[in-house]
Amino acid sequence: MTEALNTPFNAIVAEDVDGKPRAALKSISLNDLPDEEVLVEVAYSTLNYKDGLAVSGKGRICRSLPLICGIDLAGTVLESKNPAFTAGDKVLVNGYGLSEIHNGGYSQYQRLKAEWLVRAPAAFSLEHCMALGTAGYTAMLCVQAIQDHGIKPEDGPVLVTGAAGGVGSVAISLLSKLGYSVTAVTGRVADSSAFLRDLGASDIISRDEFIRDCKPLERETWAAAVDTVGDKLLATVLSQIKYEGLVAACGLAGGINLPSTVMPFILRGVTLRGIDSVMASQPRRQRAWDALAQLTDIAALEKIYRIEPMSKLPELAQQIIAGKIQGRVVIDVNQ
Repeated sequence: MTEALNTPFNAIVAEDVDGKPRAALKSISLNDLPDEEVLVEVAYSTLNYKDGLAVSGKGRICRSLPLICGIDLAGTVLESKNPAFTAGDKVLVNGYGLSEIHNGGYSQYQRLKAEWLVRAPAAFSLEHCMALGTAGYTAMLCVQAIQDHGIKPEDGPVLVTGAAGGVGSVAISLLSKLGYSVTAVTGRVADSSAFLRDLGASDIISRDEFIRDCKPLERETWAAAVDTVGDKLLATVLSQIKYEGLVAACGLAGGINLPSTVMPFILRGVTLRGIDSVMASQPRRQRAWDALAQLTDIAALEKIYRIEPMSKLPELAQQIIAGKIQGRVVIDVNQ
């Protein structure tokens, strides 16, 4: 690739503009990339809520500027200084500080540490890897937390909040495939009901029923929950979890507060399990991606994502922050 060091290619780069981070499509070269072990030709990335904050500049996601945005990528190894990977290997990366302190996936090429790379499952194309992306991988971590806690389908329904979003939609599909009865919570009941039922949701509840001042303990209803929202909604969910149940919390779209009490924890033995996908160990990552390869119905997956060009990211970032994105958006970095 040495002959191509000065050949320009496209990336979404966040830079300091009048004291504020602002991202835009920019032409760069391989000389602008970090000096890491593995050079990857990126095929696809994806759009997550965190990406929306980074690209729009509405959240201090990029902690070092300038920085290439995008917390995900999937592509093909072109060069590797590490014997664990060779040219032609299909790989993916989720998290590890991409778009925060390291250059991310919104680029046609990227240099990365070998320890960040996961081999793309043979069952998936690179497009399918990013149709799942961080959202799907996080959803699988949540589902595995529920399974590891010993909660079985016969123990009762599982609640999924933020159900029409990336994590929520994949979590519903996975839980339904595993035999759980799933109740979806969404702020878009009228627009999303058919979509959510097609994914496998048995019931759909408006989020307005949860965003309120709840009692310390309410009627035991849910064996487990996957929460992407936080704040009052999470507090209400905790008050309704059955004895020895679990909530896998992985998001804060509704806020960082938790106006709850200790009562669900000390009187019902409820577990609040935080799910971090950014710095999860390689064994946990590989376990999650292996499970996704076994459980994912490709035909069903293709119903919940669409492909958009990288050039459209500034507009898409505004849409996901406003809650106007349903399902998953795969980003074609070559458009």
